[in-house]
Amino acid sequence: MSTISIIGTGGMAAAIGGLAARAGHTVEVMSRDAVKARALAEQIGAGATTRTFGAAAAGDIVILAVPYSAVLDVVKQYGEELAGKVLVDITNPVASDHTSFVTPGDSFGAQEITKAAPADAKVVKAFNTQFSHVLSAGPVPGRPLDVFIAGDDEHAKARVSAFIGSLGLRPMDTGPLSMARTLEHACLLSLGLLTHSVKHTNFSIGVSLLG
Repeated sequence: MSTISIIGTGGMAAAIGGLAARAGHTVEVMSRDAVKARALAEQIGAGATTRTFGAAAAGDIVILAVPYSAVLDVVKQYGEELAGKVLVDITNPVASDHTSFVTPGDSFGAQEITKAAPADAKVVKAFNTQFSHVLSAGPVPGRPLDVFIAGDDEHAKARVSAFIGSLGLRPMDTGPLSMARTLEHACLLSLGLLTHSVKHTNFSIGVSLLG
């Protein structure tokens, strides 16, 4: 098992951190709010630790578990402390109307993060299509929870896939980082289903393998 560093203290940070700790990983939490970081580490348990916000992460995999509205500033503040790391982008740059995005028309969230990160950091999109409470509960017997990923570096994707698999989830590689744009649109699909048909958040988007 390995050390997983999580920047953020919200629902997704708690869900991923909890699953990682239960799977035997060492979890490190970082946040601008040190009190919230300590509280989440205590909630996660299993020896979870905290580190000063902006300091070099102990883990080679760093989960960017902050809202898209904050993530670019976070990545820029960390700067070269993220050099060589695998950055897992879980964000969705959805506008307040829940039908469009705040990113430039010719770009997407993961690409903007890549621009802000050190040149040798490897960005992998993952976890952005699942609700935090669904992730936290884990898979239901016979119904795997799929985590779609996208990235340009095959080694980085393999490491993220292995991490996802260790959590009892099913990694589904969708291709290069450009596919992250499609995964961000999948968030709009979830919001549309929530609003117009499902009417609650106790669902997940996944793949049914028929043979």
